Amino acid sequence: MRSIFSLLLVVPVTFSVAQSNQSAWDLKQCVDYATKNNISVKQADVQARIAALQLKQAQLAPYPNATFSSGLGTQFGRSIDRTTNIYSNTQSLYQNIQLQSGVQVYNYNRLKNNIAFAQFSAQAALMDVEKAANDAALSVCTYYLQVVASKEQVKITQVQIAQTQSQMGITKKRVDAGVLPELNLVELEAQLANDSSNYISAQTTFQQNVLSLKAVLNLDAATPFEVLIPDVDKIPLQSLSDLQPESVFQLAINNQPLQKANGFRIKAAEKNILSNKAQLYPTLSLGVNLASNFYNSFKKVDGYSLNGYSPNGDQVDVGGNSYYVNSPNVSIQQSKRSFGQLWDGYGKQLDNNFGQTVGFNLSVPIFNNGQFRIAYEQSKLNYQSQLLNKESADNTLKQNIYTAYTNAVAALQKFNAGKKSVESNQKAFDFATKRYEVGLLSTLDLITNQNNLLRARLQQVSSEYDYIFKMKLLEFYKGQGLKL
Repeated sequence: MRSIFSLLLVVPVTFSVAQSNQSAWDLKQCVDYATKNNISVKQADVQARIAALQLKQAQLAPYPNATFSSGLGTQFGRSIDRTTNIYSNTQSLYQNIQLQSGVQVYNYNRLKNNIAFAQFSAQAALMDVEKAANDAALSVCTYYLQVVASKEQVKITQVQIAQTQSQMGITKKRVDAGVLPELNLVELEAQLANDSSNYISAQTTFQQNVLSLKAVLNLDAATPFEVLIPDVDKIPLQSLSDLQPESVFQLAINNQPLQKANGFRIKAAEKNILSNKAQLYPTLSLGVNLASNFYNSFKKVDGYSLNGYSPNGDQVDVGGNSYYVNSPNVSIQQSKRSFGQLWDGYGKQLDNNFGQTVGFNLSVPIFNNGQFRIAYEQSKLNYQSQLLNKESADNTLKQNIYTAYTNAVAALQKFNAGKKSVESNQKAFDFATKRYEVGLLSTLDLITNQNNLLRARLQQVSSEYDYIFKMKLLEFYKGQGLKL
């Protein structure tokens, strides 16, 4: 007995102390936190950022491109002089400089359609983020109400324990007075042990629901966390007459992010068809090229000297007479250039060798193994696929709304039936208590009535929050968000 009483006193007090130091979270705080920290929402946000970069890339594509290049190096052995285009056998220093630019003049609006495709794809990606946030919010609402319901059930089991303890006190006095047999007290002690087990089970369920809610919030399991218990009677609920499934569906088809995303993807698929079709037509581009180069040998010529003439083996016929041809014997005086001297005439060479090119380039696709044609046909099939995806998503949305409405009606009926069950079991327990106090009812009968009341209360709490969630789900589809 002492161990039971110790457990009943320590567990609630310990839990209360652990929770008292933290501010409680309401549903709005949980939803706001989840939409910023839920992993699925973060992943969707990353994809939206990628789509935004792809849009930026498409928007920059029509602008001219420009590339600057330069090469600096040395040549050895027999090579061509880059300024005279004459072969020489010497070591030299060279540099070439080039600036190129080009822009598409006409491409059958392919770039324009690519931009539109990227815009619609980016908008669809933003709707995916909103959908992920909505999914997280629905999960948060589900687990939040489970936490609240299980906490209310903990309170009910505590009340049950208090009632059993009160009955034990009365019964003990009557047993001590010899009015009742000791068996009655033993039966109530067994009931108290059963009530304690129910309390521990309810407390465990509550803690498990809290952990599930933390997981949806992407909150560390060790973080202290407490849920604000709303006043159930003050939770605003619309009437079922204002939540007729067909009217809710007509609103949802225009406000749900998945439906918006599908609409954007259909528009993107239309633009993609036009973009792929443009690849089948000629493309006209304008190109500009500016280039120059510099070249100097590692050796410089200091002078020349003439050392006479000598026949070179050739003959010429002049007036019927044949004469040998002599070639001058010239020697060249050379010396090595210093590093600084290698750059002599740099600016003048670049100026003399500076060339400019401006021209148009026409590209006509004739045969490319069917790549462009197949891509065009695939884009048309992708458009059909997007239409089917939208139809399927709309049908699923309608089915979910009608199912939610049916579930809400059933939950309301179950909730009303539960009210009557609690009232009936409460009356039966009150009568049983009075009869037990005057000795007209056995302990087992009293315990049976008490357990019936407990089950009815627990079931009523579960039915009440289930009804609230079903109604909030319909309000969510209607576009009113999630709030308690």
